[in-house]
Amino acid sequence: MKQIKTIILLLLGSTALLQAQELDANLQIRPRFEYRNGYKTLLPYGQEGTSQISQRSRLNFNFKQDDLILKLTLQNTRTWGDVAPTAVADKNGVAVFEAWAQYNFTEKWSARMGRQVLSYDNQRILGEQDWGQQAQSHDALTVSFHSEKQKLDFGGAYNSTAENVIQTPYTVASYKTLQYAWYHNQFNTDLGLSFLLLNTGYEYANADAKLLVDYKQTFGPYLTYKNSKIDSNFWFYGQTGKSTDKEVSAWNAAGNFNYAITESFKAGLGYEFLSGKATNDGSTVIKSFNPIFGTNHGFNGYMDYFYVGNHLNSVGLQDAFIKLNYNVNKWQFALIPHAFLAAADVVTPLNEKLDSYLGTEIDATFGYNFKKDITVSGGYSQMFGSSTMEFIKNGDANHTNNWAWLMISVNPRIFSWKK
Repeated sequence: MKQIKTIILLLLGSTALLQAQELDANLQIRPRFEYRNGYKTLLPYGQEGTSQISQRSRLNFNFKQDDLILKLTLQNTRTWGDVAPTAVADKNGVAVFEAWAQYNFTEKWSARMGRQVLSYDNQRILGEQDWGQQAQSHDALTVSFHSEKQKLDFGGAYNSTAENVIQTPYTVASYKTLQYAWYHNQFNTDLGLSFLLLNTGYEYANADAKLLVDYKQTFGPYLTYKNSKIDSNFWFYGQTGKSTDKEVSAWNAAGNFNYAITESFKAGLGYEFLSGKATNDGSTVIKSFNPIFGTNHGFNGYMDYFYVGNHLNSVGLQDAFIKLNYNVNKWQFALIPHAFLAAADVVTPLNEKLDSYLGTEIDATFGYNFKKDITVSGGYSQMFGSSTMEFIKNGDANHTNNWAWLMISVNPRIFSWKK
């Protein structure tokens, strides 16, 4: 807390020296209770579920002077009780989530450097992962062009473990280097099209202990059509290149269609296919699609059985779902049943081919705008797994596998100044 107070005083003092035009600060306190009884995977035999409360605490500073914009976000993430009440230090510490400076060269061109969020389209490939209390940001340099109908962003990152003097293996994040380009054209008020090209370099040591970097490319279009009644999107992403000296050949395709039946009630359906590799496929080619930096909690069920730190280099996934939304006054309700199937053959060591059906998940959520800066949300989910899911995930499909959560988010603006 003493460090935060010092930073606030320094920022406030700098406004007088730099003749700042705008400075504001806002705070987020976000505790979340979770009951996990088969969350992320089927509950193992003989085990019982658990519950805990996690919390994100954030302090955001936003500064603007003429064409210069800066942002600094400090955060602490923790589980209630992980530090004793009598502790003199917090083992979690305060981390820098965002720390970037942006300069607007013209009304259309700008550049941003520092730790920042990379988030595009529906965040399937590049997203903030805001559900996770720690979220996700990158140390990067980005350049942007934004006109009335067209947007172009491109940038890159180069990671090192420290200020080294000799070649040192990079082990901190999933990639050593990253380059990307994103283009969006809004043809009219209804129709928009984006294209993303992402190149990620992964460092590894070969048989001679020599450090090498392999590059994997993820690319494809994202199409949206939206009017007063219809809200739909479609995408197709391919993946190629190499990873740890293995060829990559994978793909992902999906479509969502939502229709507003009334002003309060919306119904939709969708389907997503993420390629996978059969369990008896002995080739070295990586055929399983990886969403990489996507906000994966928002896809394929809220119980996070797939692609949330799991299910990589596996049999892929087919996800067919229905989505029902109802909003009234300050309340929002949603019901989303999913049917999951493997995208590649599931074959046992005894050469028995299993049914592709993995299970059904039902997600129910609500949200309530309690006050201007306070929202309450929660939900309940249940997974009805199959014997094939047991083979893929282990655990007990006959056990009740469910998950419940309740979250309160408090987001007040605590300071605002203009000159």
